[in-house]
Amino acid sequence: MESKAKLLGHPVHPMLIVFPLGLLATAVLFDILYLITGNDLFPIVSYWNITAGILGGLAAALFGFIDWLAIPRGTRAKSVGAWHGLGNVAVVVLFFLSWLLRQDVVNFEPGGLALALAFAGASLAVVTGWLGGELVDRLGVGVDPGAHLNAPSSLSERPLLIPQTGSEPGKTEEGSGPERA
Repeated sequence: MESKAKLLGHPVHPMLIVFPLGLLATAVLFDILYLITGNDLFPIVSYWNITAGILGGLAAALFGFIDWLAIPRGTRAKSVGAWHGLGNVAVVVLFFLSWLLRQDVVNFEPGGLALALAFAGASLAVVTGWLGGELVDRLGVGVDPGAHLNAPSSLSERPLLIPQTGSEPGKTEEGSGPERA
């Protein structure tokens, strides 16, 4: 099932998710470093990573929701997509609550509850990330229907040609050899 929200021929949602996932995971890493070292710089970095991660998560959610709306009802993909999306909303909420608890504290130093919320958000993000992988890798959501190893570049304006079964490896159905990107 092809993605509905694209930029330069590629789905927008997977382009955006790397930012909140990376930023929020890095925030947790800096929280752990703060707990180990007591360095006052680490909670500041963590706080601003959470800030950017929440904003990035909201942007990614918008495009993920657009793609989810296009998934046919009654399919496993619709159900997995719902759990993926709702779980990621919960991830953003957990980090937002952690962010709020750091607001009025010197150097944004996290208390026990702020840390627990961030760690819970990161743990849940592992599960929702796996669900996102299930959607793409197992269920083909966001994948062009004619995608294959020798497909032309999405910028080439050439159509995707579905290789014939039994054709020689590395050849297109016209037999002209590998497509160039």
